[in-house]
Amino acid sequence: MASKKVVTQIKLQVEAGKANPAPPVGPALGQHGLNIMEFCKQFNEKTKNQVGIKLPTVITVYGDRSFTFITKSPPAPLLVLKELNLEGGSPIPNKNKVGQISRAQLEKIANIKMKDLNCHDMDAAVKIIAGTCRSMGVEVVG
Repeated sequence: MASKKVVTQIKLQVEAGKANPAPPVGPALGQHGLNIMEFCKQFNEKTKNQVGIKLPTVITVYGDRSFTFITKSPPAPLLVLKELNLEGGSPIPNKNKVGQISRAQLEKIANIKMKDLNCHDMDAAVKIIAGTCRSMGVEVVG
């Protein structure tokens, strides 16, 4: 069996369980002639347990107008805000702190992000997430 020819990859951030033909999904898929409703149906089915979280999604488009897609873990800042129940980060992160995060909370977030991070062990993953926290004005304690 010959492998399908990959035409392009589309990268989107789509809210889990709520994909619909409206922008950004519709126009991005429409320009490649994909069945938008089919994508929405498959995506919503796959992500129905994570509703409310924006997921980075990579859609691979093939020459015969078929597609496959993978979802990645949610963006780290979003996970940090959710973990600490914050509305947003600090506009001046080096001066105004919006919260504190513990090592245990960093490890919890790092566990979720691990497969998408460019590291091999938990310590490195925690350092990456801690850096994100600092740039958001969240103080890392412990």
